[in-house]
Amino acid sequence: MFMGGEEAGKRILLLMSPATYRAGAFLRAAQSLGLEVVVGLDLPERLTEYWHVPLGLDFGQVGSAVEAIVAYARERPFVAVLSVDDSATEVAAYANAALGLASNSPQASEAARDKLLMRRLLSTGGVPCPVFRNVGLQAEPGWIASQVSYPCVLKPRRLSGSRGVIRANNAEEFQVAFGRVKRLLLGEGVAEAEGTLLVEDFIPGVEVALEGLLTDGQLKVLTLFDKPDPLDGPFFEETIYVTPSRLPEETQQAIAECVVVAAGALGLCTGPVHAELRVNEGGPMLVEIAGRSIGGLCSTILEFGSGLSLEELILRHALGELVEEVEREGQAAGVMMIPIPVGGMYKGVYGVEEALGVPLITGIEITARVYNQVVPLPEGGSYLGFIFARGDDVVEVESALRVAHHCLRFEICRALPMVERRGLREAGAGW
Repeated sequence: MFMGGEEAGKRILLLMSPATYRAGAFLRAAQSLGLEVVVGLDLPERLTEYWHVPLGLDFGQVGSAVEAIVAYARERPFVAVLSVDDSATEVAAYANAALGLASNSPQASEAARDKLLMRRLLSTGGVPCPVFRNVGLQAEPGWIASQVSYPCVLKPRRLSGSRGVIRANNAEEFQVAFGRVKRLLLGEGVAEAEGTLLVEDFIPGVEVALEGLLTDGQLKVLTLFDKPDPLDGPFFEETIYVTPSRLPEETQQAIAECVVVAAGALGLCTGPVHAELRVNEGGPMLVEIAGRSIGGLCSTILEFGSGLSLEELILRHALGELVEEVEREGQAAGVMMIPIPVGGMYKGVYGVEEALGVPLITGIEITARVYNQVVPLPEGGSYLGFIFARGDDVVEVESALRVAHHCLRFEICRALPMVERRGLREAGAGW
């Protein structure tokens, strides 16, 4: 156990956005290890001052964010700087480089965030991945639609969580999808004259997710998740993750080898890695690889060694401890990310007690906030909540998640299109 504060000098900086799911798990892990934590929060300067946040940063302005971190570290040095999710992996890499701390290079972190850079490096590095092309937002979608092969997938270059990822089976669907992704990107502040999106061949097959740790380029596989629900589009909302994988051992080994080559192609060499792959008769094909751990509250189901959480393992690794011999505890486990069925105002959920009574269910966390708007994919980027399960058999764990989800009934007041709202208002319906 580490001692905290100035005496041990074990101070870490955790970079996070205000809306992240991952804050609690990392803060609890740091506390269990006796670490002093400084939180670097992605906030505008005026809100930083208003809320008295010690280290408010603008992750969109990497240079100034790094300058602020370095200035802070002169008085209170860090032994590690980590981003808890995708939002600040590049800031963390540049800050670690400036402070002389172990980290992936800024170039590798950028490649893991930008799908176009990732695809180019993977292709050059011989990693199996789909045929792709980069398309400007100002392009004429009808002409582009006549040039691509189908089915294809359109995706933003830097959004995560399947936001804006849409399958198109023909030219007509392509043009609709192109307009939808373009509107999303413009709404995110992407300049139309400079913005681009990626168009890739659709990869058939089952999808898996690998969770691992890299040490000097060597991969330790922490777990391999199966995704039993087909992810064939038109949108790619993830639901159930279960582990251990039911794929043959030789297939699992091929997946791990593919991830090692992919990490090397991008230049990722240290820290957590989360990879998504498709597997078909041709073997594994890389969809994406990120230099961070699994998102949402999914890590809750993972335990290692004598009860270590994934976040404790990541922090120990960042501090230079050897973790190669630590293994995941052997029980089957699963999580369901509860999808948003329709957009509108979330008003509540029924059946939670019934769902908790389903055998093997270990917990339910509803993360949607009452009377807040919820937005489904492809525009949305969150879930209604999470269901967790453990058991001796992975098939039974998957079944329990489905039964528990069936018990839940969500009340969402569906948002009306503007034209319908106008009509109701004119009719005196209280709008």
